[in-house]
Amino acid sequence: MKCDNMKLSRVLIVIVLFVAFFEVGLMSSYTIVTSEVPDVQGLIDMQVEKITGIFNSQSVNDVLVKDPTPINITNEQEVALSIENLSNVDGVDLETMNITTYDDTDVEEFNVTIESNAFDSPNSTSSQIVISQDPSYKVVSQGIARYVNGELNVDPDSIKITSILRLY
Repeated sequence: MKCDNMKLSRVLIVIVLFVAFFEVGLMSSYTIVTSEVPDVQGLIDMQVEKITGIFNSQSVNDVLVKDPTPINITNEQEVALSIENLSNVDGVDLETMNITTYDDTDVEEFNVTIESNAFDSPNSTSSQIVISQDPSYKVVSQGIARYVNGELNVDPDSIKITSILRLY
């Protein structure tokens, strides 16, 4: 029993020394980098905030891998036109438009992710105009879906382009 207490106290001392040396190193490196006296309370608060943020229930839920829920909407053409205008592409393929959410769909309003293929403008600098069936871009956007008269619609004004990827 006495031996177990000694091992436990040694482990605790090592942990305390590790934390103390870490903090001293943090304060000295802060002084070297900024050439200012460190705000000890501010640095400790920042560390505590970051550590508690890791174990926050929202962060844990975001880390858990779950499949998005596919969504069917009734205003696909309005959404496609909005994406087309915002991303400056020549057209959006309605057949490849994929709308998903990680949010609860039983609420009146929730966030959706819209992925769609888009087409480039025809090349008019040469003597030939080439119209291609192959999409040139993949556009990823975010929007807000709402139930209107029992139908699910994505508000075209809420759409924001997240990324435009060039397809080769």
